[in-house]
Amino acid sequence: MIKIRTSSGKWESFCGQIETFLAADFTEQRIDGRTVRGYRSPDSPALWIRDHSDIVRAGKYFESDLKSAVECFAHFQARDGRLFDHVLTSPLKGSSEQENWEKWVRVPVEADVEFRFVKAVHQAWQASGDLKWLKRYLPACDQALMYSLQHPWRWDKENQLVKRPYTIDTWDFDYTAGRAPWLNFQIDDHTFWGITHADNSGVYEAAQILANWYALTGDAQAEEKWRRKAEGIRKRANDLLFNGAFYTHFHKLTPVTIPGVDEASQLSLSTPMAINRGLATHEFAVSILQEYQRRRKSTDAFAEWFGIDPPFPDGIFGDEKLVGGAYINGGIFPLVGGELARAAFTHGFEDYGISILEQYREMIHESNATYLWYFPDGTASSEETSTSPEALPTDGWGSSAMLYGFVEGLCGVVDEGAGFESVSCTPRWAATDEKEIEIEISYAASGATFGYRYQHDAEQKEIHFSGNFAKSSVRLSLLIPEGAVLRHARRDGQDVPAQVSHIEGSTYVDFESPFSGDVSLNIRYA
Repeated sequence: MIKIRTSSGKWESFCGQIETFLAADFTEQRIDGRTVRGYRSPDSPALWIRDHSDIVRAGKYFESDLKSAVECFAHFQARDGRLFDHVLTSPLKGSSEQENWEKWVRVPVEADVEFRFVKAVHQAWQASGDLKWLKRYLPACDQALMYSLQHPWRWDKENQLVKRPYTIDTWDFDYTAGRAPWLNFQIDDHTFWGITHADNSGVYEAAQILANWYALTGDAQAEEKWRRKAEGIRKRANDLLFNGAFYTHFHKLTPVTIPGVDEASQLSLSTPMAINRGLATHEFAVSILQEYQRRRKSTDAFAEWFGIDPPFPDGIFGDEKLVGGAYINGGIFPLVGGELARAAFTHGFEDYGISILEQYREMIHESNATYLWYFPDGTASSEETSTSPEALPTDGWGSSAMLYGFVEGLCGVVDEGAGFESVSCTPRWAATDEKEIEIEISYAASGATFGYRYQHDAEQKEIHFSGNFAKSSVRLSLLIPEGAVLRHARRDGQDVPAQVSHIEGSTYVDFESPFSGDVSLNIRYA
């Protein structure tokens, strides 16, 4: 649940609309006699672990059952750690199948399934606070990630990084140079191999999650093992893939030339995720954000939330619908926009982050709909223009990313553990015109709650922040207006230790020690 009250009133409807979208995106299936619930893709009724693992970043505030999906995927995990990609129990729309069997699928070209499973377990644990449950599924997560680091289809021994066939970012069909009659999902002796930032940023984040869990459970040796693996991947990926401005989309291991493609200029879907997952350094993040801002000014598209830019030539992946600007081949994805907003807020580009959220807020306010992707001219995707069987107007993948950018970026509430027991709170409302905000965020699975009140009097040059943090340890940092100089920071009239920090052109007041209990702070600036 998210309760919010703002002086403008516009963010209340924003959160409410996304909650409505997400409520429409839950799928329920009977598998092995159990009811399994999870967030579905907007373009397929199947339960995909990749969509689910991203959508629960926002869904955890509204849905209480986040465990059954990951429990089900873990139950059918292979001995080598491999996981299925998705499951469905009814035929797809337009299919000639009549059977209502249970169908489990792993798309062979995909290298991102295992790290997304780890992220889904992390979100379920974070919302429930159930450490006993986490310990039960920790071995499955460890085994899954080791599969990514060992299997010959997933791991490049020479570069010591995750590899995959030549797909568009992390999408599920690869380039075959015309050998396949349609979209190709299979690996064979002619596969074109390469390395993407998308897979390696995901594995890096998942390895850090595992290290944190082992620290929590007291296994120092396992913690150290996963820290080393994570940092090794980060260094090697950054050395190999960062091209001086952003991450190269696909580093080829198998030589191949695609006529008409300037691969050095292609900016792909998971680039902002590399920032939010922690792969990118601050300097890399700044360069990436500036690249998106440049393309925002130069593109004819209504937004710079590209699947890939520039796109590949029309139809070269085997489907005539995959023209430039359609679907992952250059379509505009709110999923990218939400990730981009989150990255902008955390690296000193607050105005840019706000502009993205405002653009999306206005989009959904006018249409009361949200789609997985749009053509560059703003036309929404449809079943007729997609390679997928459906095109729901309640896209949970993109809308959840936007809410993620709002909660963790603008509101600045980041749960660093589970159940809001340890919180990084960085309200960035000073970059807006909002004068008064009251917010309360709860996990549906446990009822754990965090909230604060924020008031900004620009005329008096004063910010008041308060909250009851009886169940939380809160590291607090407050954005103050551009050009402001801190005069004092006081708690109940008494000065409290604080220091000023700068992120790019932004100024923050950082409090030196965590807060708990009833907190009432006054920040005055000149």
